[in-house]
Amino acid sequence: MSLFKSGNPTLSENKFRDTIISTTITDENAMTIKGTLNKFGFMLLMLMGTAFYSWKEASNGGANTMGMIWGGVIGGFIIALVLMFKREWSPYLAPLYALLEGLFIGAISSFFNAAYPGIVIQAVGLTFSVGIGMYFLFSMKIIRATEKFKSILIAATVGIGLFYLATFIIGMFGVDVNESMPFINGGGMFGIGFSLFVVAIAALNLILDFDMIEKGAEMGAPKYMEWYGAFGLMVTFVWLYLEILRLLSKISSRN
Repeated sequence: MSLFKSGNPTLSENKFRDTIISTTITDENAMTIKGTLNKFGFMLLMLMGTAFYSWKEASNGGANTMGMIWGGVIGGFIIALVLMFKREWSPYLAPLYALLEGLFIGAISSFFNAAYPGIVIQAVGLTFSVGIGMYFLFSMKIIRATEKFKSILIAATVGIGLFYLATFIIGMFGVDVNESMPFINGGGMFGIGFSLFVVAIAALNLILDFDMIEKGAEMGAPKYMEWYGAFGLMVTFVWLYLEILRLLSKISSRN
């Protein structure tokens, strides 16, 4: 089995290796870890910009709030699908993905903050702290992306994804998921424990993403793969933020 795998479907060995086979790589146009992280930082600033805008719109009762939410969700999903097959478009579509996700996150965060004042700043702080902590643990080789580690984490990630997909489909038929599964979606100990588990899985996926980016740089992937690597990292980062926000809302609902 390959040592180059990630729970994030946007980052995999084949996606990096295919670009190396089809591209003539030199030192000037090769992917680097620093370049990938710089691009991730730039995308994060773009996300924060549109998030601030949609936050204000949602807080002021803007009529286009739901449009921004669904536009961000659907647009981001379409871009993710396209980039999985057209990685060379990453320099153009990855920033657009960040802008769209910002619209979604800003509006959703406004709703959460209205229900539980101060929860968003806590979620943002925790997300950055976890992200920095995971990078430190990875760079210091305290947590290693071993084959067993990858297999277990990928299985857990797929299981969570299937569960969320099932609840989404059920919700489409008019079933209130919060009422039908209160032990998971409620603020009880089991619900909080489930959210803690999902947050842990999302956080550990950052280790896999860092490993994929490192391997891509070592393999000499083309420069545009820095944007693709940054995009994959942002997918996990957004997931982590949303799960932390959900966890904090469950804890706050008990007060």
